[in-house]
Amino acid sequence: MGTTITGEATASIEEGLRNATLQARKEAAVPRGLATSLPVFAAKAEGSEITDVEGKRYIDFGSGIAVLNTGHLHPKVKAAVQAQLENFSHTCIQVTPYESYVRLAERLNAIAPVRGPAKTIFLTTGAEAVENAVKIARAHTGRPGVIAFSGAFHGRTLLGMALTGKVVPYKVGFGPMPADIYHLPFPVAYHGKEVAATLEAIETLFKADIDPARIAAVIIEPVQGEGGFYQAQPELMQGLRAICDKYGMLLIADEVQTGFARTGKMFAMEHTGVKADLVTMAKSLAGGFPLSAVTGTASIMDSPHPGGLGGTYGGSPLGCAAGNAVLDVIEEEDLCGRAERIGELLVARIRELQASNSLRGVIGDIRAVGAMVAMELVAGGDADRPDPDLTRALVARAAEKGLVLLSCGVRGNVIRFLCPLTTSDALVNEGMDMLGEALRECVAERAGA
Repeated sequence: MGTTITGEATASIEEGLRNATLQARKEAAVPRGLATSLPVFAAKAEGSEITDVEGKRYIDFGSGIAVLNTGHLHPKVKAAVQAQLENFSHTCIQVTPYESYVRLAERLNAIAPVRGPAKTIFLTTGAEAVENAVKIARAHTGRPGVIAFSGAFHGRTLLGMALTGKVVPYKVGFGPMPADIYHLPFPVAYHGKEVAATLEAIETLFKADIDPARIAAVIIEPVQGEGGFYQAQPELMQGLRAICDKYGMLLIADEVQTGFARTGKMFAMEHTGVKADLVTMAKSLAGGFPLSAVTGTASIMDSPHPGGLGGTYGGSPLGCAAGNAVLDVIEEEDLCGRAERIGELLVARIRELQASNSLRGVIGDIRAVGAMVAMELVAGGDADRPDPDLTRALVARAAEKGLVLLSCGVRGNVIRFLCPLTTSDALVNEGMDMLGEALRECVAERAGA
């Protein structure tokens, strides 16, 4: 495990920076609403590793919340951004356009899981992509309503927050929410929630609450991110596609966290056999640079009037340069195939933990779609007894050992694995060794308390 002290990290140490000092400064300067799960300040990051200001090395199983599928500072992405900086950093696409924006749009149009010829607009954040997808859907249909799902996460803007299917911490204290947003139960077999019940709930909604002729779109994550890494079953997506077609609604796939090879395919929708009308993208689209997108059927994308879409920083030259490089890396390094291999390795190691005598009944469920992997922590092997306290303790103890982990889930009891798709088997195994040690220690300490 050890430490790595190089470059910027060394400079930081010489300047006397320490994590505790910086955290105190952050608390004094930054509002508490911007919470930090790991109060460790990065000084340098490369590949799948981060070095903090004190010189400690961490294996990164979080990827900045699924942003770094190509790893920290992939050489090809870094070179593309450096080359763009030699020319210009910003002109605003709405004033003076540039070729890299058009080229990246053409490439996404060719691969996105949408019906028919496609068009793409670039924005800055995932929430902004979601907001624009809803705007486009409303412009195309002339309808206001949107259906989303329990456990969903679609952003922290007012509309994104309204679409998100989790109150704490995202909605509490921020109301009222925008109108015409309706939530339905997301089917999770592990918790006894079946697809048939969700599809029936849609028809009940149409009888009890809103005329389907007033619904513009259904928005869904093909694999829920913040909600707990639950996959939308093919039969659910097929049922939603049929309902949308029946009532003239659009199907929006939120691929912000699932896109760009994370699930073993370029987009998670490819696992379902269903095509959407609109797809939102962000996170790993540009390898760490702020860039998001909405790609959709051309006739739908053209519905808003000229000037109705845009944004000063949307589709920045640096982001577009990075995005083109990311697509190159995914293809050249077969990151879809690599995602499958990483997922298999992670699942095998988690199953070993699940089966060990000292951890009996602790890991209740293991889920994986490519390298989008999760384990759900419960008490006594009971799906109805989530263990968020153990989950929090595990994240903290893993960090002490040098492993960055992220939790998620409506019940706060899911560990999600999002290591870069460029991570070597050796680093994956080293990180899992740390996780296993941390989990055993947490469970043993609880038993001895």
